[in-house]
Amino acid sequence: MIIVGVDEAGRGPLVGSVVAAAVILDEKRPILGLTDSKQLTEKKRKALYEEIMTNAKAYAIAECTASEIDKLNILQASLLAMHRAVAKIETDFHRVLVDGNHLPIWSFESEAIVKGDSKIQAISAASILAKVYRDQQMIALDQHYPMYQFAKHKGYPTKLHMEMLQKYGVLSEHRKSFSPVAKLMIGQSN
Repeated sequence: MIIVGVDEAGRGPLVGSVVAAAVILDEKRPILGLTDSKQLTEKKRKALYEEIMTNAKAYAIAECTASEIDKLNILQASLLAMHRAVAKIETDFHRVLVDGNHLPIWSFESEAIVKGDSKIQAISAASILAKVYRDQQMIALDQHYPMYQFAKHKGYPTKLHMEMLQKYGVLSEHRKSFSPVAKLMIGQSN
């Protein structure tokens, strides 16, 4: 049975896209060390990212932008990003396993698995692809707006990010529907 593992990264940050990945592993080319991306060091995640892209039978990465998140809400945007990722898989498969407790609306045989990123290798691989891809987006955003220090906090609502938001204001890439950003925008308009 050919399984697609699906996971997302970036539900919690205040800026940027939510990213989803879908992966079909090749049993003839096993990848050692797959687990939940949050359990890995950045260096190990990057090494596994390259190995997954080289050795997986198929993979795809998709996203929903900050403006789509603001229109849909973060859960629906995450599910849409997952749907987009699976739709890009061109290899035939039998079943889709998704990390978490929600499934996108689609016609595939599928199952949501809580903590699937630490239980199912294909989901672990998707978790790693999504996390590294999104981190790369934050590093690129840091190049455009170095004063926000996105490479350090990856867009999460850390003390540093909140201080930079207060100091420099809201960017078009920020998620305006997220409470800390919305409150800051209201404060800035008064």
